Amino acid sequence: MFITFEGIDGSGKTTQIECLKDFLEQKGYNVITTREPGGTHLSERIRELLLNTDYNIDPITELFLFNASRMHLINTIIKPALKNNIIVISDRFYDSTTAYQGYGRSISLENINKCNDIIKSFGIIPDITLFLDIDIKISEERRSSMEKDRIELSNESFFEKVRAGYLCIADEEPNRIKIINANRDKQSIFEDIKKYILPLLQTSVK
Repeated sequence: MFITFEGIDGSGKTTQIECLKDFLEQKGYNVITTREPGGTHLSERIRELLLNTDYNIDPITELFLFNASRMHLINTIIKPALKNNIIVISDRFYDSTTAYQGYGRSISLENINKCNDIIKSFGIIPDITLFLDIDIKISEERRSSMEKDRIELSNESFFEKVRAGYLCIADEEPNRIKIINANRDKQSIFEDIKKYILPLLQTSVK
C-alpha cells in the first residue's frame, strides 16, 4: 500500500505520519516512511538545493528538480518496497507539484500533468492521499518560531493559492484524496486518518 500525506507547511504531516507508522507497526505491518523532496542520498542533495535561501530558482527549474528527486526516490525506495509488500508512507508526492508549482507558481497545469503522467506510467500511484487542510493563519502561527526555507518564505498569497489548488485536486479525485481538518488537536486528526486507513488494511499483506 502506498499512502501519501499532503498539505501546506505547519499542517502537522510529520506528526501524523509518525503516529500512523507506529499504529501500523503495532498491527504487525512492515512500514517505511519517506519524504519529498528527499528520501535518498541523491534526493536529499537536491532538497538542499531546492530549499536553500541562497538560490533564486525559477519555477521551471524548480519543477524539474522536484521531478528528478521524485524519480530517484521511486526507483530506489518506493518501487522496491511496494514489490515486497511493505507499506510506504510519503510526506508529499506529485500532488505537491500540482499544488505548489502549478497553482502556486502558475506553471501550466497541462505541463504539470505531463510530468505527473510520466510518474504514473511507472504504476506508482498513491492508494490514498490524506490532505491535511489547515487555515493559513494557523499554519503561520505554528511556524512562527521556526527557521524558514526558501519555499516557506513565500508570502501568504502564495500559500492561499497552494491551498486552493489542493482543494481543486481533491475535488477532482475524491476517491483517492481525503480532506482532513488539520485545525484541530493531534488526536482528533489521527482518529479521522484511522477511519480512512483501516478499511484499506483488509487488502494489505502483513
